[in-house]
Amino acid sequence: MIKNGHHAADNQEDEAGCCKPGGSVCSPEKRKRVVRLWCDGCYDMVHYGHSNQLRQAKAMGDYLIAGVHTDAEIAKHKGPPVFTQEERYKMVRAIKWVDEIVEGAPYVTTLETLDKYNCDFCVHGDDITLTVDGKDTYAEVKRAGRYRECKRTQGVSTTDLVGRMLLMTKAHHSNMDNPDYQQHTDNFGKGPKGHSPWTGVSQFLQTSQKIIQFASGKEPQPGDTIIYVAGAFDLFHIGHVDFLEMVYKQAERPYVIVGLHFDQEVNRYKGKNYPIMNIHERTLSVLACRYVSEVVIGAPYAVGKDLLDHFKVDLVCHGKTEVFPDKDGSDPYAEPKKRGIFRTIDSGNNLTTDDIVQRIIENRLQFEARNQKKEAKEMAVIEAMKKREQQEQSEPAAQTAH
Repeated sequence: MIKNGHHAADNQEDEAGCCKPGGSVCSPEKRKRVVRLWCDGCYDMVHYGHSNQLRQAKAMGDYLIAGVHTDAEIAKHKGPPVFTQEERYKMVRAIKWVDEIVEGAPYVTTLETLDKYNCDFCVHGDDITLTVDGKDTYAEVKRAGRYRECKRTQGVSTTDLVGRMLLMTKAHHSNMDNPDYQQHTDNFGKGPKGHSPWTGVSQFLQTSQKIIQFASGKEPQPGDTIIYVAGAFDLFHIGHVDFLEMVYKQAERPYVIVGLHFDQEVNRYKGKNYPIMNIHERTLSVLACRYVSEVVIGAPYAVGKDLLDHFKVDLVCHGKTEVFPDKDGSDPYAEPKKRGIFRTIDSGNNLTTDDIVQRIIENRLQFEARNQKKEAKEMAVIEAMKKREQQEQSEPAAQTAH
């Protein structure tokens, strides 16, 4: 079948006319062929905004390929990435809507790339991605009609998260009035000449619908091993992914439940301005991970009898990081230890949220320069778009005047 003059998905169709990955058979009227999609990006400091873009993209077809740029490409066009390419490849692989990743994808998306990976079209958010010389990286695929757009997630950007780390305020926590945060939004992601709608900061508003879209909705089945882990899972990163992957491997049929502590609880044991992401943001970040089945929002700090019995927990895991005592000084894992169902997991990755904040602070000047440069390019594009609109509006008026 040809789409936009292009052979889309040269997969062999099975008798039912369906070639969905994993060999599931669907009726011919349901689907004649697989629609393959392409997304690409830096995926540096992957957050729920990136995950939401990939979720929306996957909903437009059947098989999603994510192309991830190298460190060298990102440094050339944007500035230094926080994470290495190996870390970024692994992060994107762990997002449950991604079927395949392409390492070292070119920064500019061409028809040649789409054809090489047999993709019908490319999907990107409704912000602008520019090359080092200010050109739209999707111009070619747009002209060919092989570009689709999805909505950018309001209220989060890498720029915003970096700002929260650098300012050390607690204004982003979910129960606080935030004059500090307002000041942060005024200072960060704003160049000297106005404010780009793509780089600027807006507030994230959680809805039940968004949680439903991210959740798997699958109940544990008989024969599943129910594994419980708890923590802050702040700035969900590759250290968390490696840990959850190891937890997932503890059983043949794992059902992994993640208990997330409320912001005030995390702040009690971690201090400073932690958590960097509030409870609503952390919920989506964890739900997007392919190793997670369910999240308990605002889980109790002590993993007690009620929780273990309610979820019929078979195994409780914790990483090699320090376990802080509960408010009364007791061990939060006393009950699972008493039952003999507690296990310490060594993921082989010692990366912590603290380490990431340190990486950011060390690169602070480069990041600020990078954001201002990005802002200036975006503002130039907005100006050009406005001018073009004005010209288009004035042309018909000029014609009627003749």
